[in-house]
Amino acid sequence: MKKDYYEILGIKKDASAEEIKKVYRQLAMRFHPDRVEEKEKKAAEERFKEISEAYGVLSDVKKRQTYDQYGHSGIDQNYTSEDIFRGADFSSVFGEGNMDEILGHFFGDAFGGGGGRRSRRAARGRDIQYEVEIPLEEAFKGIKKTIKVPRNESCRDCQGTGAKGGTALSTCAACGGQGQVMVNSGFFRMAQACPSCRGAGRVIKETCPVCRGAGHNRVVRNIDVTFPPGLDNDSQMRMRGEGEVGQGGAGDLYISIRVSVHPKFRRSGKDLEMDLLVSFTQAALGGEVTADTLAGPVTMKLPPGTESGKVFRFKAKGMPDVHDAGTTGDLYARVMVDVPKKLTAEQRRLLEEFAKASGEEVHGGSIADKIKKVFK
Repeated sequence: MKKDYYEILGIKKDASAEEIKKVYRQLAMRFHPDRVEEKEKKAAEERFKEISEAYGVLSDVKKRQTYDQYGHSGIDQNYTSEDIFRGADFSSVFGEGNMDEILGHFFGDAFGGGGGRRSRRAARGRDIQYEVEIPLEEAFKGIKKTIKVPRNESCRDCQGTGAKGGTALSTCAACGGQGQVMVNSGFFRMAQACPSCRGAGRVIKETCPVCRGAGHNRVVRNIDVTFPPGLDNDSQMRMRGEGEVGQGGAGDLYISIRVSVHPKFRRSGKDLEMDLLVSFTQAALGGEVTADTLAGPVTMKLPPGTESGKVFRFKAKGMPDVHDAGTTGDLYARVMVDVPKKLTAEQRRLLEEFAKASGEEVHGGSIADKIKKVFK
């Protein structure tokens, strides 16, 4: 006995059309055989066919009414296996993806509009994921770099056909050049890729000696990339047509950015943080100090009596916003008082006088320890 279509999709009987579409998309992406491990493919294929049949019925108003009133018997008496899928909106479920071709692999001519033979599209090349590490200085300014990307490209000797010297390919005798063979699987009549030509519809008489029939070779290609200012570790760049080359065109290159840890600056989104080391005399008396930024050194006035841990803000001295060229973060400098570990006799004498003038006891503990207490 067949399972209930609503139960298959895990939805209620009053589910809206949008809810049905959303649930089907999630399940189809989860159980598509190309997305699971080899040992799970058979079970995933059966589940995929099951949920697609349920969606084909419940996404169509008329078929859904028939099913709600008469159950599976009403569907079986009024619709063939191909009619169940004909008219169902599969393509919009997956946006720009060619869902007709994906489902056609399992259900044959039911997809493609009107039940006629579908034309085969040549496969586009595979997308490539590539990681680039750049220092914080380059992420701040932006930079042009040449990266070396290994990828498959069409063999020049055979022009991507896999046949020696570009010789003509023969029509596959097993499928008559269709690239598909029809098989019956219970309720479904499935179109599967022809095992003899692997869905190409043509076979190679004599293999290309350069690519050994693959139609492509592995090469390392130099690609010029412009990295804009403000990139961060979560940034990704897409370069159209720089992926691997297929008969249906080239895939895309996706570049993941990793920004190196900087010895001085810490990053928090668009803002930067740093420790600003000053002497205890500068902290006590105040004066001008120089702070480093990624844009170059800047001078600031340090107020007298500045305590260790005080944070100063340098406006617009942080990182540029990669999404908004006119926006820049800030730099936050945390004052760290540099207490000397060794003192000359004269320095010690002067500090002891300072301590006495301040009413402090100078016996016990080092002068450096006392200074640390003052500037905690």
